[in-house]
Amino acid sequence: MSAGVQLENANPVIFQRSGERLPTASEEDGDVHDPIDDREIFDLIRSINDPEHPLSLEELNVVEQVRVQVNDPESTVSVEFTPTIPHCSMATLIGLSIKVKLLRSLPDRFKIDVHITPGTHASEEAVNKQLGDKERVAAALENSSLLEVVNQCLSSRTI
Repeated sequence: MSAGVQLENANPVIFQRSGERLPTASEEDGDVHDPIDDREIFDLIRSINDPEHPLSLEELNVVEQVRVQVNDPESTVSVEFTPTIPHCSMATLIGLSIKVKLLRSLPDRFKIDVHITPGTHASEEAVNKQLGDKERVAAALENSSLLEVVNQCLSSRTI
């Protein structure tokens, strides 16, 4: 965040991170089919950085495991995210960051749906329309400035 720019949500509520999930023996065995589940998707997106705060989406309760739905046999993933305030101008960027993380992490067979939790954002319909449109997502990712911001959200924080 640049100096002199006022934050929309200057004092967000910070939630405790859930513990890391230890992989089971069958998950580590390359010969055993391990379907992708809700927790695996949550683990991929929980540490995405918020664009305004030095916090993860999990710490801001923007993403929760209960809002992740996976159907491995049908190759579908659905993620609802909840902006911290109803007029969050970063909602599309957050959704795009979640979508990009999943596109980069999952096999191509998956159809990925990322949308705002119903009733939690003033521009929910417009944001969901942008995130659901393949051409708009592709065009956004061709914008080098926007892609740089998305990559910053996806980068690991150094402590």
